[in-house]
Amino acid sequence: MPQYGAGRREAHDRLGRPPKETLIAETPEYWFYHLEASTLKGVLPDLLGKTLAKGWRALVRFPDGTDLAEWDDYLWTFQDQSFLPHGREDQGRADQQPVLLANKADSADGFDAVFLIDGADVGDVSAVSRVMVMIDGRSQDAVKRERARWKALADADATMSYWQQGERGGWEKKAST
Repeated sequence: MPQYGAGRREAHDRLGRPPKETLIAETPEYWFYHLEASTLKGVLPDLLGKTLAKGWRALVRFPDGTDLAEWDDYLWTFQDQSFLPHGREDQGRADQQPVLLANKADSADGFDAVFLIDGADVGDVSAVSRVMVMIDGRSQDAVKRERARWKALADADATMSYWQQGERGGWEKKAST
């Protein structure tokens, strides 16, 4: 089982992130989020906010060809009184963004967390603490695809958790390895 430890206890870093909570593991944990009551737009900002609160950098990997501008606009405006600091891989200073939206990235180097959207994948996640696989429960194709991913990771002895969304939007842990 991975060990959680305290990261640096200094003030916020140059990007304004709080001290980092580190996860000591040789391979990342995989958390599967099965959306049923909400859309991705309804849950992703909250999950990204929790990721940033840990002091982690996040890569949000969309499938090739996804319009990053739409998600970029959404994350700036989804709430009237707040926003999620982020950037896109096709714009400047991608290496400095606390949350990076991407549809081409093949490596997660420099990130602590990776969010895989709509079947997207990142070739190298060896340096990250956690990979979140978002499952659209309204799509049988998506569910089938992510069941195959779960099986392949289970066969590789990955540490995983499966979270299913309840009727009211809360998350219930249904399985783990």
